[in-house]
Amino acid sequence: MLRAATTDLTAWIKRPERRPLVLRGARQVGKTWLVRDLAARSGRELIEINFERDPRWAACFADNDPAKTLQKIGLRLGRQVAVDRSLLFLDEIQEFGEGLAKLRWFAEECPALPVVAAGSLLEFTLRDHDFSMPVGRVSFYNLEPMTFAEYLTAHGQDLLLEAIRAFSPRDAADDFIHDQTLRWFDRYSLCGGMPGIVAHDVANPQGDTTGIIREAQRQLLATYRADFMKYTRRADPQLIGTVLASVAAQMGSKFILKQAHDARPALVKPAVELLCQARLCTSIAYSAGNGVPLGAETKEKFRKIGLLDVGLLQALMETPDLLSEIGELNPTMRSRVAEQLVTQMLRANGPRSGDPTSLYYWQREGGRPGEIDHLVQHQSRVIPIELKSGAAGSMKSLHQFVADKGLNLAVRIDRNPPSLQEMDVRTTQGDQARYRLVNLPIYLLGELDRVLSLASIGE
Repeated sequence: MLRAATTDLTAWIKRPERRPLVLRGARQVGKTWLVRDLAARSGRELIEINFERDPRWAACFADNDPAKTLQKIGLRLGRQVAVDRSLLFLDEIQEFGEGLAKLRWFAEECPALPVVAAGSLLEFTLRDHDFSMPVGRVSFYNLEPMTFAEYLTAHGQDLLLEAIRAFSPRDAADDFIHDQTLRWFDRYSLCGGMPGIVAHDVANPQGDTTGIIREAQRQLLATYRADFMKYTRRADPQLIGTVLASVAAQMGSKFILKQAHDARPALVKPAVELLCQARLCTSIAYSAGNGVPLGAETKEKFRKIGLLDVGLLQALMETPDLLSEIGELNPTMRSRVAEQLVTQMLRANGPRSGDPTSLYYWQREGGRPGEIDHLVQHQSRVIPIELKSGAAGSMKSLHQFVADKGLNLAVRIDRNPPSLQEMDVRTTQGDQARYRLVNLPIYLLGELDRVLSLASIGE
């Protein structure tokens, strides 16, 4: 299945000045498959070393000399490693954290050999390492679950994807394209973007795989839970499982520690941090939203928590095997699914290099209720995003937020056809709110930056 990362990795391996690449991402998002595919596409022999399966490989890296390291690898393999025709892949490198420091020597003394490192629990090593990271000598790449665009490509829906990418907020909505895309997006909402599960869906084009997909989602959840045993020196595995289930139950709301574990709420916060480090969860921080960067005014006690993938939510919430339409879910679950999808789509919209993108929301403290589901930065602007899981709903909080912050552009996400509105309303507090509202169906969120740029023209 073609991934956006395929293009990026192909461009990386062709660069003469490339640096060793570290792939970051949760288990089962496709890191190993992408590297194997990259070797095949580039015509290079793959030298794959997995430190979890065979820790003895670490002995080959005892010297800070790539030539000696490659000689030892060759001796173990029984063949010489040709620098100009090979790709060195260091998988599950978190089991040999010092190996990350060794990458600097490949960058400096063996630049002709492309080197990729990856690990499903790599973030633990990056956060807790006691060695010197080779700053400026390695590149990082963030890999997320498959996006809706990648899902459509996997199903051969290139024409539909082309129509989505040609959309302009100033064009009249095409109801036929909208209905077709919603049907595919609903299917994606039940399946999720984990590559192995998408493969099951692709193998059965008639969409009669709900039982198979649900079982695959449950098995993946079981794999993640088995990984909790690797966190034992940091937290109780059973507590981590309880917290993960609570993340699903509190989806879309401020995360309350006591709701996750009434008896031991103080232990919930470190468990959440571990789940975020493992990329199974995503923290959505409170921001005052007074300007960019959004991270300049945050509050630690206010945050929402999202999951890695909507398929994980389906497994945690025990969606029935035979359910095949998103409309069959109860309203509360539909709302959770919509919030999870927005969270993972916004995260996928972020930069692939460097650290993972940060997500933000806003919530009024005390007094009358008020919340903006998400805040994003677009160029130098703060853009509030209001999410409606259905096709209707009031926008009192959005009107007031726009008026209070002096904004002139906002986004509403729902299931209606796309449109552009010039709003001129009075808030419940009597304030005037004049702004441009971009109404987007949830499936267009992957095109958010482009749509916002087009919507800004002529302001």
